[in-house]
Amino acid sequence: MSIKPVQINEKTKYIIISMYAIIMLFPSFFFNTPYEILEGLKDIILSPSTLVSDYFVVGNLGAAIFNSSLIMIITIVLAIFNKIKLNGPVIASIFTLAGFAHFGKNIYNVWAIIFGVYLYSLIKKEKFSNYIVIAFFGTSLAPLISNISFEFGFNPFLGIILANICGIIAGLMFAPLAYHFKGFHMDYNLYNVGFTAGIIGTLFMSLFRAFGLESESLSLAAYGYNHIFTTYYLIMFVSMIIIGFVFNEMSFKGYKELLQSSGKSPNDFVQINGFGVSLINMGIMGLLALSYILLIGAELNGPTIGGILTVVGFSAFGKHPKNSIPIVLGFFIGVLITIREPSSTAIAFSALFVTALAPIAGSFGVTAGMIAGFFHSLIVTNTGYLHGGLNLYNNGFTAGLVAAILVPLINSFKNLKKS
Repeated sequence: MSIKPVQINEKTKYIIISMYAIIMLFPSFFFNTPYEILEGLKDIILSPSTLVSDYFVVGNLGAAIFNSSLIMIITIVLAIFNKIKLNGPVIASIFTLAGFAHFGKNIYNVWAIIFGVYLYSLIKKEKFSNYIVIAFFGTSLAPLISNISFEFGFNPFLGIILANICGIIAGLMFAPLAYHFKGFHMDYNLYNVGFTAGIIGTLFMSLFRAFGLESESLSLAAYGYNHIFTTYYLIMFVSMIIIGFVFNEMSFKGYKELLQSSGKSPNDFVQINGFGVSLINMGIMGLLALSYILLIGAELNGPTIGGILTVVGFSAFGKHPKNSIPIVLGFFIGVLITIREPSSTAIAFSALFVTALAPIAGSFGVTAGMIAGFFHSLIVTNTGYLHGGLNLYNNGFTAGLVAAILVPLINSFKNLKKS
């Protein structure tokens, strides 16, 4: 017997999510003065922002946190202005943008892509609201704008014009390609737009390399902030569980049903299971992601915090402990038996993003999930070269490849057993 989800009105949902955006804003002023934040923001905006550019290092802590909160507030305002229901995909996109605004997205480099998707909606004579989630996720190619503007050696005025033209073109490409590529990985990759961005980013990077232009390979990561950020995010995620519990009529009813979801579409937990249950799941997944980073001895910095917030967002849209833990375990085993270091920032945040493959574990079981995570660990360090770090969602690109390889093999062997 299915449990009817507790209904929460849209205004209340937006108030709760906005509250987290505002709460995330305040710590920026504890770390730095307003002047230091502005100076840090300038450094962030002028940086190439390719993977991996920790804004804690590029700017400063206050500037990075301020940038993240501002991006989150902007996405919420755009969603409200376009009269978007706050469902699972929208929550996932809001928290993902907030996460990646710690390392790659900033208040300058996201606009051209969003405008490009908006132009596509005008050309199609459809509401922008139909494409706004793609627009938000499409900002995964934000480094495209930053590199052309500030990294390739163009005259600054010319660079900014060329960058935004390229960003608009990329935005125009996202919607048709994203819908098409869902068939490539058969909906077993939750980061479909990340896969699309990998293809578009590879196209642009190939063009740049043909003219002798190359994005700088970066590996910037901050150290030494585990204590303060552990406390901060521990409070945040526990509060999500408590608020979700209250909105779910002071109960965890419906959470067991959420855990039965494969994570494959339809996977909007807010619509299917309710906002309260979704908040509970978001808090639990946030605690698990935070615990993983601390247990492996990794650092809480821009990229890993970005990974944690992305996991939290997608916990309203496909991820839960049952379908995510096997994926991460398989990834961890793959790292352990190879020459990579589990606690390095690049590997640590990949272990969080590998949960894009959660629908494989949810659909085919623990063993299949572990195999998927294992394959991902082998491939992910090689895909970044194709797009030159222009695609911040490199793990989404990799997950699409893994799903496209693995799912047909799984289905083939399942059919053999039946015959």
